[in-house]
Amino acid sequence: MQQPSEPLLRIEGLEKSFGGNKILNGIDLAVAPHETVCMLGPSGSGKSTVLRCINWLETPDAGAIFLRDQRVGCHEDGKKPMSDRELSEIRARMGMVFQSFALWPHLSVLQNVMVAPIHVQGRPKTFVREEALAMLDKVGLSDKRDAFPSSLSGGQKQRVGIARALVMKPEVMLFDEPTSALDPELVGEVLQVMRQLAREGMTMVVVTHEMAFARDVASHVAFLDQGRVAEHSTPDAFFTAPKTERARSFLKRYTRGS
Repeated sequence: MQQPSEPLLRIEGLEKSFGGNKILNGIDLAVAPHETVCMLGPSGSGKSTVLRCINWLETPDAGAIFLRDQRVGCHEDGKKPMSDRELSEIRARMGMVFQSFALWPHLSVLQNVMVAPIHVQGRPKTFVREEALAMLDKVGLSDKRDAFPSSLSGGQKQRVGIARALVMKPEVMLFDEPTSALDPELVGEVLQVMRQLAREGMTMVVVTHEMAFARDVASHVAFLDQGRVAEHSTPDAFFTAPKTERARSFLKRYTRGS
């Protein structure tokens, strides 16, 4: 019998508060290599905060995060924080795609994709350019390489964001509601790229309100409610027979809205 894969990403007892308001209240989650885990839940349930804690854009109040066997953000004792250089190195192993694109407006599409591997990873410009062009081709934007972000649609900007993350050769991709800022007709082009990444075996953690995507693509669904993982199951089990009333109410609301 094949043994289950060791987690590529592991979260243990994650807690985070803002101004006395507890947003995360003991999150436990494990993501195996090549899995797509979709985090679902109502607004304010802590989904985006989990992602921001994973790559230490927010510092957790308690708990631990591991990428493979390496603790993220601090050393093994949990007390000594990582240096900026150490943190930069581990962040480079986790590609992040934001809601709001976060592209440099003064750089071309190609330059946006090239800047991090050159300046963060110190890779040769010639090789990075070839890889960046390949990633733009992968997301269907080869013809936009010399364009500037202001001339792109929202869907195109988000696909540039995906290419920019992929060119860093991450071990895991983190998507924070990547379609939430898009007009409805542009959502499909971004989800198509993400579906392809899942088929290719990219490990992904996706915060999303796209229920059809989660049902079709997720290996596991984590339903968050009030800062906890209220349910963690396969998409078939979650969408056909949710265990909690909160999940049933959530799904009814999104079914009516679709």
